[in-house]
Amino acid sequence: MLVLFIFDACMAKIQSKKNSTKKEIIIEKAAKLFRDKGFGASSMRDLAEVVGVEAASLYNHIQSKSEILQAICFKVANEFISHLEAVERSPEPTLKKMETIIRFHIRMMLEQYEYVYISDHEWRHLPEPYLSNFLNQRRSYRKRLGDIIENGIQKNEIKNIEPYVAILTILSAISGIESWQRSRKSTSAETLETNMVKYLIEGLKK
Repeated sequence: MLVLFIFDACMAKIQSKKNSTKKEIIIEKAAKLFRDKGFGASSMRDLAEVVGVEAASLYNHIQSKSEILQAICFKVANEFISHLEAVERSPEPTLKKMETIIRFHIRMMLEQYEYVYISDHEWRHLPEPYLSNFLNQRRSYRKRLGDIIENGIQKNEIKNIEPYVAILTILSAISGIESWQRSRKSTSAETLETNMVKYLIEGLKK
């Protein structure tokens, strides 16, 4: 798939066997920086400061902050698409497929929050052709989720609902985990996941 090719191309530029650990640290620090300040307001000097190196030395590992953004966005896209392809091949009934997808989205928000946040909020800064390709993959991903819902309706496995609205509702609800991430977390991650899955799946049951 095109997104896999783009992701591999991005990572090939910023990763080498010799310096992979340093580059991974830079990307991780950059994700947190972009989340806190926004991609547009973050500079390579800012990144150097949080990494703890001289700004000039960053260019030994990465060419630009745009290159980091590409790597983050397509890393996230690749993980979501790879997971969806596995679910699509599964013989499980629709409700089980949707539960698996919902849980994966929740865990991505819990375990890779900075990366998912950047992918959701800062993709607008991607340069072409990466921007168009990213948007095409995003639209395709949501359509394929809707197709799973539509197929479940046809099989009489879930209630007769509008697939687009169902997917929009599910994804919007999961994006609300951003508020939990910014809170004092009086609710545990386990409780959050269990209850969110329950509420969202109940909305699909006949």
